[in-house]
This record gives sequence, C-alpha cells and structure tokens, in this order.
Amino acid sequence: MKKTSSAALILILSVMLVIAGCGNSNSNTTASSNGNENKSKVNETANNDKAEAVSGASEASYTPMDQLKDNYDIVIVGAGGAGMSAALEAKAKGLNPVILEKMPVAGGNTSKSSSGMNASQTKFQKEQSIEDSNDKFYEETLKGGHDTNDKEMLRFFVDNSASAIDWLDSIGIRLNNITITGGMNEKRTHRPEDGSAVGQYLVKGLVKNVQEKEIPLFVNADVKEITQKDGKVDGVKVLFNQADEKTITAKAVVVTTGGFGADMDMISKVRPDLEGYVTTNQIGSTGDGIKMIEALGGTTVDMDQIQVHPTVQQEKSYLIGEAVRGEGSILVNSEGTRFVNELTTRDKVTEAINALPEKAATLVFDSGVKSRVKAIEQYDKMGFVIQADTIEALAKEIGVPADKLKATLDTWNSAVKNKNDAEFGRTTGMDNDLSAGPYYAIKIAPGIHYTMGGVKINTNTEVLNKDGAAIPGLYAAGEVTGGLHGQNRIGGNSVAEIIIFGRQAGVKSAEFVQAQ
Repeated sequence: MKKTSSAALILILSVMLVIAGCGNSNSNTTASSNGNENKSKVNETANNDKAEAVSGASEASYTPMDQLKDNYDIVIVGAGGAGMSAALEAKAKGLNPVILEKMPVAGGNTSKSSSGMNASQTKFQKEQSIEDSNDKFYEETLKGGHDTNDKEMLRFFVDNSASAIDWLDSIGIRLNNITITGGMNEKRTHRPEDGSAVGQYLVKGLVKNVQEKEIPLFVNADVKEITQKDGKVDGVKVLFNQADEKTITAKAVVVTTGGFGADMDMISKVRPDLEGYVTTNQIGSTGDGIKMIEALGGTTVDMDQIQVHPTVQQEKSYLIGEAVRGEGSILVNSEGTRFVNELTTRDKVTEAINALPEKAATLVFDSGVKSRVKAIEQYDKMGFVIQADTIEALAKEIGVPADKLKATLDTWNSAVKNKNDAEFGRTTGMDNDLSAGPYYAIKIAPGIHYTMGGVKINTNTEVLNKDGAAIPGLYAAGEVTGGLHGQNRIGGNSVAEIIIFGRQAGVKSAEFVQAQ
C-alpha cells in the first residue's frame, strides 16, 4: 500500500509545521535539587519524539485518506505493538480491521522499548539449555509486583508467553538472544539475534506484516470518542490531520492507546510526588483511551501505580535499558562504590538511587558488555557514553576517586569469579566480569517510565464496567490496561503484555463480531 504523492506531502508538511512550532527547549532546562530535571525536560522529550516521527514517517508507507471507508468490522485505536498484533489476529480470523493512530508514525511507546520480551518455556530457551517454567515466571512476577498482581491475568500471561514468541517468529520477528532483567532469576528476556533494542525491531516487523496483509493503517488519526448504540459499542469519532472529523462505524472497538506517562496533569493528580521527574514516554502517551473508556462507564485499577525507571539519561529523558545491567554492568555512586544489587526490582533500585545525596548514579561497564548489548551503540551515538582506556582514567572522566573505583571493580570481578556478591547479594548478570578494556560509563537518574494502572479488563480483554460486567464490543490491551503488574513491573514484561494481550484482543473481538 503506497501513499499517493499528495497524501505524503500533507503528512510531511504537517509534521514539519508541528516541529517548527516547538522550538528548542534546551536553553531553558535547569536541574532540580533531586537530581531530576524540571518540567521543561518534558518539552525536550516532545521535541525528540517529533524528530523521531519525521524520520519514521519517511521510512514507512501508511494508508492514504482516499482509501478510508465509513465502516469496518473492527476499529483498533492505536498502532503500537498491541494494536498491530490485534489487527493481524483479527485479519487472520477473516475480519476487516482498521488501525487508527493519532501520531504521524506507528509504534507508540513500543518503539522505545529496549531490553526485550519476557517469556518462559520457549523453544529458544530450550535450544540454549535454559531451564525455566511458567510457574517460575508466575511466582517471580508476583513477587516483583508485591503480590498485588491480578492473578488471573498473570496466569494467562505466563501460560501464553511462549506461544507469543512462536507467533512472532512465524511472522519473521525472531527473538532468540536471551538475557535477564531485574527481579528475574532465570534468563527469559528475549531480544533480536544481534542483541539490539527490541522496540524498533518489533515495530518494523509488525508494520511490515500489517502492510503485507493489506490492513489499513491511518496516521494523524486522533480518535476523540468511542460511540455506542443500544448499549453496544458501534464505532468512533476521529479527527484526521487536526482538521477533518469523521465518524466510522464498527461492530467492535479495540483500544490500544498506551498509558499516560507523558501527561503530567494526569500524573500529578494521582502522584504529586513525581513532579519534576523526566519521562521516557513518547508524547502520544496521554491517557486518551482511559478517558474515552471511562466516559462509557469503564472502570480503572491501580491508577496511582506509576513506575519510575532507575536508569534514565536525564538530558534527553532517554531510557538506558535493563539489559546493560543484565549483561554485567554495575552502578556506582559519587564515591565510586556500589550501593545496591543492580538487578533487584526496579522500585528497589530507584529507592536506592534516590537515597543517595546526589539522587543520581553512574553505570560502569567494559567492552564485553558493550559488545553484548547492541543498544549501547545507539547510546554512544546520542552522546551518553563516556569512554576511557583504563579504570583510573574513567574515574577521572566521571569525577569519582580513582582508587575507590579500582577497588570497586576488583571486588566485583572477584565476586563474579566466585559467584558470590557478599556486598549486596546479587546473583544474576554475573556471567562475565568487567576486565576487558576500554571501560565505559553512563550517568543516570530515575525517570517516569510506565503507568501500571489503567482500565480493567478480563483475560478475554473485554473492558469491564464498575459492576464487573463486560461492555459489549469494547476490548483493550497493553499499557492502557491495569492490574497485570501490580505495584511494580518487571523489565521485559510490558513487551510480552502487548503481544500476548494484543493477540487476544484481536481474536476475541473477531469472535464477538462473528457471533453477531
């Protein structure tokens, strides 16, 4: 499906106008006392996202407006990983879905995903002699969420994780490079074969499949309202290119709009303590789906549960993926010493960083880690990575005592050799020591990363009302939903969630339509 030249011109001009109106926020950015940047950082993040959108829009072809129809079997709101997975499954069921994306490019927060996708009992684990089980995955995730996860959702999640990996592989998206993230005891975080960041790879593969299946995908399509008739969802009202409003009818609507991690007003209402934090979220994560579903009587859960990721590069509000620690990196404070088990759960690592006087820390790693985590190449291109030939030279570059950093690395390398971290009890990410120069560092501090709360669904992805009953014809999947992660999300589980429940939303919405 190729764009017409006129549609392409409109898209490019509209994105250029948006960016031209934003300007550069670097000049008015100042550091706050807690080691995070003030709200002007959110504006800078917006600029970064819009620049990425221009690049993405030039690489992908979306459906031109002249192909828009008044009616589809299923309307899918949001073109992230969950939305595109839902569309592909609905199409496989013989239905006629459409995807509506408010941003000028598909991907959403999925594009920013870094470390990988968690799954248990997979064929790739078996090939690599990694012993794992769905029960282990369940128990470790439940522990990570402080036993507050929706247990039915969690059981469905782990039991369908391996089949999600198989499904991706069947459509040309292979995740066979396996690492580990914080809060996990087994290697189950699946990455692209070259160890690169999972997000862009996943989005590129899903968009390719959507296009091959001739599923219409409209961008700059901002859904404003989900409509109902006789108690059943029957379509949406959507604003195209910020100017042209249309009503599209459908027998079912799947909401995959993501969370609200870029909406500081929504965040401040439920978590005023997070004011001043940077956010890793793309600018489209403004809770639109939650608001529209609430207007239909849908209920929410865990709205105050917002995950702060411990390792965020502050100047660009850029997530430094957990795979860096999973492959052996350590965190040091301003004295050049470790202060936490780097691979405990994210909330505990964040708490430890915020307890430091500077409320910030530095990731330290060697060339071995750099070779195993291809995402570091991107961090380097963006200017985040500090390099030195020796540990002593690196200490000078990052402003910590050289003797203490050297002692820290010696102690850590001994712990790796003996498989015994006597200081902090770390037991994972210890396959390789940090002895292969040159050495590297990235300065980080915590940042808003993920909204664990959202609309309440069941394992059929049906949206529930305040009485616990399903709203007919309304489905949701991904970060727009709540309950699965409880009070803390394990790294790698959100990518798994969007695929597992995105697929389920496509299947169940298709079955609903076929039963009409």
